[in-house]
Amino acid sequence: MSTRIRTIKTVRPRLSASVAALAVAGALAVVAPASASASASGSAASGARSSATSVPLGSGYAGIGYLADGESATPDSARVPAGAPAVMPLASWGPAGVDVSHYQGTINWSSVKAAGISFAYIKATEGTTYTDPQFSANYLHAYNAKVIRGAYHFAQPGLSSGSAQATYFAGHGGAWSADNLTLPGMLDLEGGCAGLSTTSMRSWILAFYDTYKSKTTRDVVIYTSPSWWNTCTGGWSGMSTKSPLYVANWTTAANPTIPNGFPYATIWQYTDAGSVSGISGRVDRDRFNGTASRLLALANNT
Repeated sequence: MSTRIRTIKTVRPRLSASVAALAVAGALAVVAPASASASASGSAASGARSSATSVPLGSGYAGIGYLADGESATPDSARVPAGAPAVMPLASWGPAGVDVSHYQGTINWSSVKAAGISFAYIKATEGTTYTDPQFSANYLHAYNAKVIRGAYHFAQPGLSSGSAQATYFAGHGGAWSADNLTLPGMLDLEGGCAGLSTTSMRSWILAFYDTYKSKTTRDVVIYTSPSWWNTCTGGWSGMSTKSPLYVANWTTAANPTIPNGFPYATIWQYTDAGSVSGISGRVDRDRFNGTASRLLALANNT
């Protein structure tokens, strides 16, 4: 039985929201100038489909397509100064989290835990060939620091089938075990519609879901923004009773905007401009919609 909660850089720093939008637009233009630049300039909101590959393989991370998909962002009011002992509260939402990839470089997970972060989603894979170079270190060290963590797969629907990508994900970091510290895998959907119709995109997502569940027993978590989901699936309700929603909605409002087809969100990515001790530069900040005990229940499928 899946657990659903219902209540209402290293090397280089993470890109700011505006720069990220330009980066995606540039990537789209390189891959397929005509359709992609239309998507990156905001036509996703009006239903236009992007090219076969929206984000170059290996470049994706949670939030890269947010502005290009037609969303907007308001300034973050819940930043944590470097060295702060705890995270700032956000409305009535529960445990605090982050999502990371190799763009954050080496992370001190003990400091992240001490800063009040309870959970994290860590990029594992893209397509059927790419594994994030920091995944193994992040996944192990988060576990050792007692941060409840899950792996995520950046979807590339224009490159291969949902079933093939779920198989690769499950075999390269997306596995699950009931150990109090492992969340079900997450499917990151953003960055244009990859040239797929709404019907084809729905089929791709369902194939990923079915394959991932057959290999792990868990319902994959779906990360997306309202604009992407409403445009690329037509506001499909077919996953609302299957997958917990991890909504990207960067705002200072008390609650996020929810995509059509879902009644509520289980996790909310509310900014890409957070700051947490142990992580260099900007980092995505998340909150869980429930108590710490319900977060643990989601991890353990109880």
